[in-house]
Amino acid sequence: MTEHTPLTYLDYTDRVWRGEETLLPHLTGAFTSDELVRIRDRIGFFPAFANVAVFDSGAGLVLVDSGDVRTAGLLHSAVRSFSQDPVRSVVFTHGHVDHVFGVAPFDAEPVRPEVIAHEAVAARFDRYVETAGYNAWINRRQFGVPGLEWPTEYRRPDTTYRDRLTVRHGELTFELFHARGETDDHTYVWVPELKTLCTGDLFIWNSPNAGNPQKVQRYPEEWARALRDMGELGAEVLLPGHGVPIVGADRVARALGDTAALLESLCAQTRELMNAGLRLDAVIHGVKVPEQLLEKPYLHPAYDEPEFVVRNLWRLWGGWYDQNPAHLKPAPEAAVAAELADAAGGALVLAGRAARLLDEGDLRLASHLAETAALAAPADAEVARIRARVYETRAGRETSTMARGVFHWAAAESAAVAEGTDVTTELTRSAAGRERAAGAISVGVVADEDSCCG
Repeated sequence: MTEHTPLTYLDYTDRVWRGEETLLPHLTGAFTSDELVRIRDRIGFFPAFANVAVFDSGAGLVLVDSGDVRTAGLLHSAVRSFSQDPVRSVVFTHGHVDHVFGVAPFDAEPVRPEVIAHEAVAARFDRYVETAGYNAWINRRQFGVPGLEWPTEYRRPDTTYRDRLTVRHGELTFELFHARGETDDHTYVWVPELKTLCTGDLFIWNSPNAGNPQKVQRYPEEWARALRDMGELGAEVLLPGHGVPIVGADRVARALGDTAALLESLCAQTRELMNAGLRLDAVIHGVKVPEQLLEKPYLHPAYDEPEFVVRNLWRLWGGWYDQNPAHLKPAPEAAVAAELADAAGGALVLAGRAARLLDEGDLRLASHLAETAALAAPADAEVARIRARVYETRAGRETSTMARGVFHWAAAESAAVAEGTDVTTELTRSAAGRERAAGAISVGVVADEDSCCG
């Protein structure tokens, strides 16, 4: 968005829908202020990395989600500019940390809000506490921020439900539906009087986050069914967990239907190939992604990507064994790498071949050889330099945050070996690393244990 063309937020969302603007201004807080965006009468919207919807029921306010810890104060100010009525309820659409850390300022008010969530949210918080170290490491890699720490204290729900819950406040009805999708604890919220749907992360203006390689199980088939069910509601306004609102019944139906169709295609193809007895490797490379869907502005693979969804379906339906017998009870990777390097004439020979493959444009195969060489000779500076170049090049070609994060981290690991420094230094040293770290922090890098964008 250029400075000489100021837009209202709703004008901007229309341009995003038409593919004329990106989500970057929204995600980085260009429209986040101490006032809510008024979508319609009784509906306020807090646009940020993780959005918050605010409803004026006539007998108090209801929030759907609460954002992350960085925006908690700004959200509180914006809500109070919208209305001085007490916040009666806050619905957590799921337990990701970018959606549940904005309640504290409202808890400090005379009327403490009731937090409502699916019953599995409490178990998620327990798991977060027990695996805080792991979550810190995977998010450091994914977002390129070595100093990230994972939170261990959470605002617990006051009221939970299992399948469906109807909450009435004033003149508005809030129908809560459980659906497994990106998470097992997801809720979408339907407000029939306003024909407004709050999807949480079941719709995120990205190819669905149904395959995140470092995170827990996703449920693409059930996710697609939930999208179809939401499409039957006849919503005229869709307020997503991430990204911009969609206004207009036709647009809402199209967005939900296209997202469901993408997941349904991946599920059907993966199941067919698995039923044919193929190995995971053949399934991954055999599924054909519907490119006409990925071209939609709300389905770009900018965070997750379809190849990862196929792997997640294999894990869901077939377990961890990839049908390669050598992988059932494998030798240590370093031992295998040492044997291969010896057979090739040394680790540097393998690394040199990786460099040539990289120059020829075969990035996937170059990665295999560079990784093998580094495992065989982990302290060799020249091998490390080649591995760093392979992964930095590969990161630059990727579209998804997840792939870029893993490859950038791998490049920094090897650059640290080659230069005698550490990962933090190497991530900070490059201009790309500095920009990536700043961007990740600015949009709330702790937003994701399994989250999109969390």
